[in-house]
Amino acid sequence: MTKHVIVIASGETERRALPYLVRHLQGRDVVVDEVRIPPRNKAIDVEMAEKLVKTAWYEHGDAPPDKFVLLMDLDGADPAAVVDPIRQHLPERLPEIRADIHYAYAQQHLEAWYFAEAGNLRRVLGRALGHVDTSNPDGIWNPKRHLKNLLGSRVYTAHVSEDIARRLDAERIAERSPSFKKFIDAVMNGNDSGDADGTD
Repeated sequence: MTKHVIVIASGETERRALPYLVRHLQGRDVVVDEVRIPPRNKAIDVEMAEKLVKTAWYEHGDAPPDKFVLLMDLDGADPAAVVDPIRQHLPERLPEIRADIHYAYAQQHLEAWYFAEAGNLRRVLGRALGHVDTSNPDGIWNPKRHLKNLLGSRVYTAHVSEDIARRLDAERIAERSPSFKKFIDAVMNGNDSGDADGTD
């Protein structure tokens, strides 16, 4: 039976890119129905997560999702400082929601995941990727700025991010980015251990 998932993420870049980064899961009885983001670039905190989950749950009426996955950008912060407060307090605010809620994060920004697929990213950009360690994409400091620099005169927008994501191989990204693999695992099955690794 197909599981229906809604991802809650931080912004328009994620809303446009993530559907392409999870499309390979459709053959595995998992479908990401949509990616929800906060209005007006607001941060995802406990209150915002509650609003987004409730809104999506009730809007889907007779066919609510089986699972929500909250995906957060850490900007290099300690995962526990960002994820744990939401993980701790969100469930008590959602007693009526009968869907699983899982948590994942990008250690820096979603753009770090693009560098995990270095070969295709080089082809998309039409140039070398500069001085970054693509063998450790989660360790790239400020990958969004690095990507912007590589684009040169081209402005980096959510549409550009979508175009890049469309042309990358998500399964290869999962092989080289632990945080992306944990996100995919959360979408697929979740992780009931509650570890401080950002999935739950």
